[in-house]
Amino acid sequence: MPRTQFSPSITTRPVYPGLTSQGATPAILLADGAGAEAILDLAAQDRSVMDRAHLMFIPAGTDFGPRLAALNPRMYREAPSFAACLERFRKALADAHMGTQLYLAGTEGLIGQATAEALAAGLPADAIQSEHRGHIARRMQCVHCKGMTENVTTDPFVCSHCGLTLFVRDHFSRRLGAFQGVCVDAETPGLIPPVQEIKP
Repeated sequence: MPRTQFSPSITTRPVYPGLTSQGATPAILLADGAGAEAILDLAAQDRSVMDRAHLMFIPAGTDFGPRLAALNPRMYREAPSFAACLERFRKALADAHMGTQLYLAGTEGLIGQATAEALAAGLPADAIQSEHRGHIARRMQCVHCKGMTENVTTDPFVCSHCGLTLFVRDHFSRRLGAFQGVCVDAETPGLIPPVQEIKP
């Protein structure tokens, strides 16, 4: 699956420049099914990146697990979801030594949540690399009720918590790992634009 190219946007919109090997430095790698190919590409670029790597993979219905395990990272684990691997990910961040690199690959929801966790754990932003692969569905927070809705693909969309119709903004909260949605008809109740698919 090729890397997604996003149109220029506001400065808070995340940018995913791609993964570049930092050699055999301590590393934490996290990918979902869509991001597996980015990890394979990284290893093809420089196999030494796996020498001291802790690789966590969320298959999401794909069959890349055996190929990733065959890269022989120092530690390899699979989990059914980000929530299921969160404690292991937090432990890896807590145990990280100075110079540890974090490689994130896959969907925006995974990258956003993992980046927020890494920054909260004290990993410097310049030690985090990311590459977007897969669908462009967004993780959205309603600014009104603070509820999170996963995999938003349309604009506007209905908040799954409070039922407000929300405008999908490009504004991204790094602290929350989510985009922000605001009520689309707050000033003109009932006047809602036609629903359209979110574009990259």
